[in-house]
Amino acid sequence: QVQLVESGGGLVPPGGSLRLSCVASGFAASKETMGWYRQVPGKAREMVALISSTAKTTDYGNSVKGRFTISRDNSVDTVYLQMNDLKPEDSAVYFCRAPALNVQGQGTQVTVSS
Repeated sequence: QVQLVESGGGLVPPGGSLRLSCVASGFAASKETMGWYRQVPGKAREMVALISSTAKTTDYGNSVKGRFTISRDNSVDTVYLQMNDLKPEDSAVYFCRAPALNVQGQGTQVTVSS
């Protein structure tokens, strides 16, 4: 069964940090570009970060550049998103995706609030 399972979301004050994890199973995730996306109700899904299969190439949405870092450990089929200096506008449901396969996890809620 193809599956992506996210974890690590929660409530954090402005300026705080969170690390999201995404564990892949049921497909060769190590061969796929993987990404983190986020969505707020009523708004379009936004690309947050992408990482190539070998981790040599990364790409970030303009709103998170310099604050978020995507990484991966192919030995355990896991993709991470380190989020620093969080802002209230970062609040959203964060999804892990394998874009080429159109596979997405169930999401994890991130809320930035004092």
